[in-house]
Amino acid sequence: MAFKYALNAEDAEEITQDVFIKVYEKLNEFRSESKLETWIYRITINTSIDFLRSKKRQKNQVHHRTDNELTSTMASRTKNPAQLLVSNQRIKNLLNCIYQLPDNQQQALILLKMEQKSQKEVAAILEITPKAVESLFQRSKINLKKLLNQSKENE
Repeated sequence: MAFKYALNAEDAEEITQDVFIKVYEKLNEFRSESKLETWIYRITINTSIDFLRSKKRQKNQVHHRTDNELTSTMASRTKNPAQLLVSNQRIKNLLNCIYQLPDNQQQALILLKMEQKSQKEVAAILEITPKAVESLFQRSKINLKKLLNQSKENE
């Protein structure tokens, strides 16, 4: 999950270490009202977002979250080098657009489609109702489509 936010191995490792420390330090605060997995997902999401905001502030510029590892892995299904290049560019563009969405829409989209969690699981992780998850997902699709269209116009 941390890698899906950071999009590079080094930052994901740092986030994961922070998550393990937080889980260890706060384990006595876990109330068993939800699954342990859900609680850890929530910590991972919050830690990832905090890490990226901190990194953005440190650089004092826009943080473009693209990563060759992820795009190469996703695009590797194509054998032809020209197709691989086009596919790689499309994936980078898609990821860039996803990460321009508001945090809550981004989280719902990533958890539902990339992590393949159920609506009920996502609701528990985000601490919202399943109906709110559906609403966030629908808005994320609409906004993602607009962002993709804008990026095509800017090419």
